[in-house]
Amino acid sequence: MPKTAKAAKAITIPALRARKGHAPIVCLTAYTTPMAKRLDAHVDLLLVGDSLGMVLYGMESTLGVTVDMMIAHGQAVMRGAKRACVIIDLPFGSYQESPQAAYRISARVLKETGAAGVKLEGGEAMAETVSFLTQRGIPVMGHVGMMPQSVRAYGGFGARGKTKAEAKQILADGRAIARAGAFAVVVEGTLAPIAEELTELLDVPTIGIGASVACDGQILVSEDIFGLFSDFTPSFVKRYASLGETIEKAAARYAGDVRKRRFPEAGHCFGVKKRKP
Repeated sequence: MPKTAKAAKAITIPALRARKGHAPIVCLTAYTTPMAKRLDAHVDLLLVGDSLGMVLYGMESTLGVTVDMMIAHGQAVMRGAKRACVIIDLPFGSYQESPQAAYRISARVLKETGAAGVKLEGGEAMAETVSFLTQRGIPVMGHVGMMPQSVRAYGGFGARGKTKAEAKQILADGRAIARAGAFAVVVEGTLAPIAEELTELLDVPTIGIGASVACDGQILVSEDIFGLFSDFTPSFVKRYASLGETIEKAAARYAGDVRKRRFPEAGHCFGVKKRKP
């Protein structure tokens, strides 16, 4: 009997937490089954981010994203991910009311998707909620620094930690969330020295996005690095492909073939005999 390839072992949350100070953790976002399948072999963690509101739905911010949207896309990603650890964002307004409300929503998300854990934004103010969730078996990834769900309070997107007060708060937020039981903390849009200091302070991995190479891992929006989301590209994004341009060129070729009746050919139609050469 021929040997069959063994299925890749799924990456667990304890395994990710144990990576603190070791090999960097590779993370990307995914919102669909096809994207999850393409990324699964190359990353350690797939985040079903509420950034899907802007990337897929054309929203101006993440604030309009709903729990049902996150569950639907979480289910799609889980169909494509076999190896990577899948984490799902809790959208704005779904967890801030109380630890109990956060638990109900988190439990629903994990039950209906099968994902490994949830991510929520907030520092000291959310520490009680993180503790409540983790003590009840719900793995939580934290998120400090520039928090997109607070964009209105900030007055817009932008780097955080520019003042002593901001820097002090980011460090306090990260410590509070880690102590509350988060298995990792995303550090977004934070000045590099602050992100580096926080990485040294915490005993759980930090995942940078617009932060520092010293973080224990990195995450970016997949559509940004592949050149699929062209409305706005943050300065901290490195593009590894320009698939948007490739798609536009392919669409133009298709349109030309249809208009000049070069498509469909006989081989693309049913009940039509192919001409012999």
